[in-house]
Amino acid sequence: MGAFQRYAPFVQDYIYRNNWESLRAIQVAAADAIFNTDENLLLTASTASGKTEAAFFPIITLFSENPPASVGAIYIGPLKALINDQFLRLNELCAEADIPVWHWHGDVAQSHKARLMKHPSGILQITPESLEAMLLHKHSAVPKLFGDLRFVVIDEVHSLLRGDRGGQTLCLIERLSRLAGVNPRRIGLSATIGDPEKCGEFLSLGTGRKTIIPKIDAKGSKWRLSMEHFYVKNVQAAEDRTDIQALPVLEEKTDDAPQNADPGLGYIFEHTRGKKCLVFVNSREECETVTTTLRQYCELNHERDRFLIHHGNLSASYRETAEEIMKDDSQFMTTVTTATLELGIDIGRLERAFQIDAPWTVSSFLQRMGRTGRRESPPEMWFVMREDEPEARAMLPATIPWKLLQGIALVQLYLEERWVEPPRLDRLPYSLLYHQTMSTLASCGELSPRALAERVLPLHYFHRVSQEDFKLLLRHLVETDHIQRTEQGGLIVGLAGERVVNSFKFYGVFQENEEYTVRSDAQELGTVVLPPPVGEKLAIAGHVWTVLDVDHKRHLVYCEQVKGSIPAYFGQCPGDLHTKILQRMRQVLLEDRSYPYLMKNAVARLEQARFTAAHSQAGRTPLINLGGNMWCLLPWVGTYAFLAMERFLKIKCGDRLGLKNLDSARPYYMQFTMKVSAAEFYRITAQEARKPIDPMELVYPKELPLFDKYDEYLPEELVKKGFAYGVLEPEEMRRTVLSWQPGE
Repeated sequence: MGAFQRYAPFVQDYIYRNNWESLRAIQVAAADAIFNTDENLLLTASTASGKTEAAFFPIITLFSENPPASVGAIYIGPLKALINDQFLRLNELCAEADIPVWHWHGDVAQSHKARLMKHPSGILQITPESLEAMLLHKHSAVPKLFGDLRFVVIDEVHSLLRGDRGGQTLCLIERLSRLAGVNPRRIGLSATIGDPEKCGEFLSLGTGRKTIIPKIDAKGSKWRLSMEHFYVKNVQAAEDRTDIQALPVLEEKTDDAPQNADPGLGYIFEHTRGKKCLVFVNSREECETVTTTLRQYCELNHERDRFLIHHGNLSASYRETAEEIMKDDSQFMTTVTTATLELGIDIGRLERAFQIDAPWTVSSFLQRMGRTGRRESPPEMWFVMREDEPEARAMLPATIPWKLLQGIALVQLYLEERWVEPPRLDRLPYSLLYHQTMSTLASCGELSPRALAERVLPLHYFHRVSQEDFKLLLRHLVETDHIQRTEQGGLIVGLAGERVVNSFKFYGVFQENEEYTVRSDAQELGTVVLPPPVGEKLAIAGHVWTVLDVDHKRHLVYCEQVKGSIPAYFGQCPGDLHTKILQRMRQVLLEDRSYPYLMKNAVARLEQARFTAAHSQAGRTPLINLGGNMWCLLPWVGTYAFLAMERFLKIKCGDRLGLKNLDSARPYYMQFTMKVSAAEFYRITAQEARKPIDPMELVYPKELPLFDKYDEYLPEELVKKGFAYGVLEPEEMRRTVLSWQPGE
């Protein structure tokens, strides 16, 4: 029987109603796996390829034939916006079969949640943080809620593979399954998986099942891609150059940005007029600044405001308003956003995406471009690379356009090799260990040390954590009153621990700063970190406000809207850049080829960089003399090997090299002074790299590298061990040092 014939009649009707002429290959493969096996499933296919329907058509067919006696499927989504979007889609799909669809996160009404608690059934859509809260506060209700749970669907599973949030999700599924006495099948959905086999292993941990990964031959698709470069001020790279032919622009330039506009933002302003677009930026601060500037350009040009804003610090009303407007195909608006609109949410017929500077990962680039190109039009992205023009006397590394190289490298790696970042599943997640220990203790009540260990340590994400490490953690938590011993020798949450566990911020494991809620009259605008003093200006929700009052006790900021701008702040985040991207950036600098998506200024700027590199040997030799005893090191390694190399040079080689004043632009280059020659540098570093290196030796003597959210509550020994063995990459650093030879 074919997949379509096997579907329930109401699913077939849905397909007819939506005028589908045939099922896609991924839907046929998913139906075969779900109907005909008992294995887990990983569906990897491009954005808008029908992965959600591929998973849920068979699931709801099975539910219609044999209704579950509790919630039958959990859909875990990484973002509230994604859950809100999928809630509407699934409701339409399930309405005829009378299969309830519930959603549960911080913005959902209590009455909706109360109905689920009374009548657990159908499909529950939830974020990892809300699932944590449910296990913490509804612990005794879990068997009733999930006693017949059959499936767990994890959307955008790639977004959970490079940090503690994915580990938390895996721990929650295991804890819930154990409490409810079930072993649901797991289904992962993603458009951008770098290593499907590893991801499949991760998905199956603790289930006793294998993961089926259908191989779907993707049809070739066209991209509309451009990359342009702008100096923030002064003459552009290609001006007064008659020898460079402009590449064909995707449409005629209108040149309607206000006079003296920032050239890069003026370019975005011009090419979003009359269109539905997204503008992606890499930080919340930049999101606010760019939105405010573009809105000012509207005002200067006497145009209506056509720019919206969307990021994680905004209030739910602002975010949802932007989402609703973008779904309306009659509204030609542009939304400036961070990663919050990067994932799965369908926001209608988008015509193009802009990316200011390069994202940090190939995965992010593909996700962002995948927001466009739905409904039969090709995906379209315009990169806008901005930098201050290097001063005439600037030293070599400052003259290299790092973001331009990074953007080209991201694109080329996917075009040439279909390469995407592999998952990072080998960390030592002590911060998450603290979190799950406290969550388990808070939800279960008093437990003996042995019973607590038996609940936490077998969770598969903690496979690298030893019993000795866990004993060390528990002793420290008792000493610091996060855990308290009872007279009977059991363990309960202590006073210090209660302050952590009772905060709503405990549900999440991603790093947060202390946030203040910003209000204007009765309207909540969003949140900020470290509010400016009374009388100063503040940018939020794409407007400028004057701070009227700050209530530090209640974490409230009161303000009123004013006209004007605030100085731009662009966060210098080192990012999580993979070594393969750095190596492809090096190749971009060295190879003599053009890339068809580069526009006129970008062609000229790359040509300048290649000319500089050829004359300085940058890219061919890692160590370059900048004059006198000042040197520059270009190691071309990823963020974590770069961090290890900084420490290796200072701790292991510093005295012998006479190394001083080391200053890094991570992960691109280091500058320093030293007393030895280049030949001596290579000899000394190779000698030291051949010796065995204990990663703990790369932690500075008085350093406490607090990397993850709950590191501050850990014993120092575990903080250092987690950083040395789980974050730094000394082996890759050693291989790189040993590969250096002068002139290579």
